[in-house]
Amino acid sequence: MGNIGKDDIVEDFHGTKVADPYRWLEDPSSEDTEEWVKEWNKECDTYFTDTKTKDEDIKRLEELFDYPKFSTPQTVEGKSFYLRNEGLQNQALLYVKEDGKEEVLIDPNGLSDDGTIAMTNYFISHDGKYVAYALSTHGSDWQEIRVRNVESKKDEEDHLIDVKFTNVAWLPDHSGFYYSRYPNPDSVSKEEEGHHNKVYLHKLDQEQDKDELIFERPDFKELMFSPMISEDKNYLILHVFHGTASENRVYLMKLNDENKILRLLDEQDASYYYVTNKGEDFYFVTNLDAPNQRLIKINIESNDRDQWEEIIAEADHVLDDFVYMNDRFILSYLHDAHNKLVYHDEKGKFMREIDLPFIGSLGELTKNKEEDKLYFGLTSYLQPATIYEYSFGDQSLSILEKADFSLDTDRFVTEQLFYPSKDGTEVPIFITRRKDMDLDGSHPTILYGYGGFNISLSPSFHPAILRWLEKGGIYAVANLRGGNEYGEEWHRAGMLENKQNVFDDFISAGEFLIERGYTSREKLSIMGGSNGGLLVAACMVQRPDLFGAVICQVPVIDMLRYHRFTIGHFWMSEYGDPDVPEHFDFLYAYSPLHNVKEGVTYPPVLIATAESDDRVVPAHAKKFAATLREKASSDSKIVLRLEAKAGHGLGKPTAKIIEEWADFFAFLDQELNMD
Repeated sequence: MGNIGKDDIVEDFHGTKVADPYRWLEDPSSEDTEEWVKEWNKECDTYFTDTKTKDEDIKRLEELFDYPKFSTPQTVEGKSFYLRNEGLQNQALLYVKEDGKEEVLIDPNGLSDDGTIAMTNYFISHDGKYVAYALSTHGSDWQEIRVRNVESKKDEEDHLIDVKFTNVAWLPDHSGFYYSRYPNPDSVSKEEEGHHNKVYLHKLDQEQDKDELIFERPDFKELMFSPMISEDKNYLILHVFHGTASENRVYLMKLNDENKILRLLDEQDASYYYVTNKGEDFYFVTNLDAPNQRLIKINIESNDRDQWEEIIAEADHVLDDFVYMNDRFILSYLHDAHNKLVYHDEKGKFMREIDLPFIGSLGELTKNKEEDKLYFGLTSYLQPATIYEYSFGDQSLSILEKADFSLDTDRFVTEQLFYPSKDGTEVPIFITRRKDMDLDGSHPTILYGYGGFNISLSPSFHPAILRWLEKGGIYAVANLRGGNEYGEEWHRAGMLENKQNVFDDFISAGEFLIERGYTSREKLSIMGGSNGGLLVAACMVQRPDLFGAVICQVPVIDMLRYHRFTIGHFWMSEYGDPDVPEHFDFLYAYSPLHNVKEGVTYPPVLIATAESDDRVVPAHAKKFAATLREKASSDSKIVLRLEAKAGHGLGKPTAKIIEEWADFFAFLDQELNMD
């Protein structure tokens, strides 16, 4: 397929002339873009029609996905709320259980024929009588909020729109809640859509336009606010974020105090997360002077930093999650990318470690104060999430919910190894494979990575990976710099001017797998999404000789214009600002769009994006595909998969997930010669 046209746009970045011939693809509604998309869709359809294994993979994936999946329960006033998907339901249902009787409270599957309207979050009132829940259509980050009456199982009149990335903080008397929202998109320019976040108070059965404005920062339009109510129900707490920066602010407002906001922590010098408070003594988990995080106490009346008290010191491992219950601080630590669980008394004295049944990743920690019990999920690459109940009274651990999963996974094994990156840094990698596999370099391998935004890749279960193992594949996950596996120092070693470290870590992981005989260059594929899509695209461009195939999902590609689309400006603390000369230099050096070379044969690449992705807009993927088609050698295989009625991944229905993975496997079967 030829290119329909090219713009003659050339921009001057600090003395460097940069062409942008496919900027016209940034307009999804133009006739040229629509025609271009039709041609690529035809190519994509032809490619997957010709594959031989897709029907078989879909059938097997449906079997593997067909097991019950549970969330960790939340207990409020004797009622237990939790999500459950029986197996192949497109969306999980919200259940409520009281006195042993279980009922469906919210079933999102009835909201659309194809499951593309998803419930993305829910918030329970303090008396357990109402649930505010957020809905997303076609995977959009824009959401609406409705309120379900727990007793009647019907919605109230409330309907809130223009909501994105907010919590709901119920008032103690359950008469309404605080939330944050953006201006209506029709009322501002495209560039302003992700700015001017404000905090409102919504009263039940009230029209949204009557909601009371509680707080805004017109002098700092980039800030966004996440409201919550304090443990003692006396304060509104605002966690205040500047994009995706690790550092944040904390503001407080005493309820019924004429909306007087105390900017308690306003320097954005570290991360601070509220844990609990005893009157005016507030407890926060912070990475201030502690990259692995610690617990401190601040008296909000004095707020003299010299008087701040350390309650639990920084440990050798990263403090990953926390909950306070009945005078105990319960802490989850990340040790070499897997979790351990401990608790301390209210003065910070260590009490004991809760022994976990296997090495894996902890899900959300929730509490049942009345019964003095802790709930959590635990999962690994080979075990679906099991929900556990820990009783502090007799220090016993029992299973609350366990998936009835039919496949015997004992024939597979996960091992954790460490390999040196280019600069000698030791990087952990999880490798999951069949136990009896000979390491002769013959095995098709998926190497997965992310490496950014302080996000850790700890062991997690996915049915599609089991299908890959059944097909004779190896699944490897590298814990790259840029994540949180070893705290803020590990994160900073992979951001801004250090971003190349992430690519070096990933490339070294591929070389390690080949050197150790797990796979060969011809059988090694790499996979990543979003920031991970940037990762695999950059590595593909830098080392086209190393990989047999590339799956590049919803990728960030154009590092000189990423901040101009939707919420791209949120990521400037992570990536940098191309309008700053020093930042431009390192962004331009690795930007995948700007480093495609003429005449190079690149490994086969499947670029997967979605029409409704309003987080990483499809223009990134489109411009990358167009540039590769123009510049790469004619031997380079480029497949662009543009999914309809889907977004960045939020709330994607089960049927679409299965279809997507079947296409991934069809692509790898063909390009890695797995017949």
